Amino acid sequence: MKDITAFAKIPLGLFPTPIHKLENISRLLGTNVYIKRDDLTGIGLGGNKVRKLEYLLAEAKAKGAEVVFTTGGAQSNHAMLTAACAKRLGMTPILILKKRGVTERKGNQLLEYLMDTDVRFMDTDDYEDIYREMDRVGTELGKPYYKIPCGGSNALGALGYVDCVREIRQQADRMQLSFRHIVCAEGSGGTHAGLYLGTRLYMQETTVHGMMVDTDPFDQITSEIINGTIGLLGLDMKIRPEDLHLRDMCGPGYAIASEEGNAAIRMMAENEGLFLDPVYTGKAFAGLIAMAKEGAFAPQENVLYIYSGGAGGLFAVDMKL
Repeated sequence: MKDITAFAKIPLGLFPTPIHKLENISRLLGTNVYIKRDDLTGIGLGGNKVRKLEYLLAEAKAKGAEVVFTTGGAQSNHAMLTAACAKRLGMTPILILKKRGVTERKGNQLLEYLMDTDVRFMDTDDYEDIYREMDRVGTELGKPYYKIPCGGSNALGALGYVDCVREIRQQADRMQLSFRHIVCAEGSGGTHAGLYLGTRLYMQETTVHGMMVDTDPFDQITSEIINGTIGLLGLDMKIRPEDLHLRDMCGPGYAIASEEGNAAIRMMAENEGLFLDPVYTGKAFAGLIAMAKEGAFAPQENVLYIYSGGAGGLFAVDMKL
């Protein structure tokens, strides 16, 4: 196995992010629920994408890129954080986003405006159209550029969450506890991929549950990312789509608030003073609640919820609470 520390990484976040028990939620759900505060990664409004961008932007810098492209929906947390991190590194971010969702100057669009980010929209449902447009614009600019996929979700980006599991293991050891389950949002596959592989390496007793907030075939997408990262690390293993634990929490559609997600947002706010978003973290936490009510977690087990950020979206989507 190639040591993960051998991969180039630019320090962008404030790590380790804290873990603490959600005492009130734990009493309500009848199991021990802990939260990993990856909303506190220290740039923009925080969020899980910073861990991926430390590796991706290191590669961009090594290749001499001056311009960084990425994509996502109109309110993409990843796109906003890519812009913030690129700006910090003196690179020029260009966001070519799907014209889907709230495109007005609200939420993450407002934050991108404040950073004076070049934001463009394409009326397409196919990311391949957008990646071709990146090449067209990059060639037109005549500057070296680097393309980051939606969510930063590829084999290299997933290393951020392989390393995160190593961080979690160290924290758990200091806290003298173990986590039987990890729950995360599944929006582009990379976070779940890194967590899954990380647990195989550092926390074999732990099961990762991906809460799908879109309708993409995440069993295929996530297993392909995992196997790509396995290749980078030189590991002798292969993951099958059926090895993953996935749950459909999309509700009425991607970036459309769901009744279950809204209820989860209210529960977290009313009981713990923390604010989830209606696109990713609210729906993911709703999945954790549903599993607890179904008896998936034993009372003595410890469940870790990855709070992956996304507060900007809370101020853009009409939740109809």
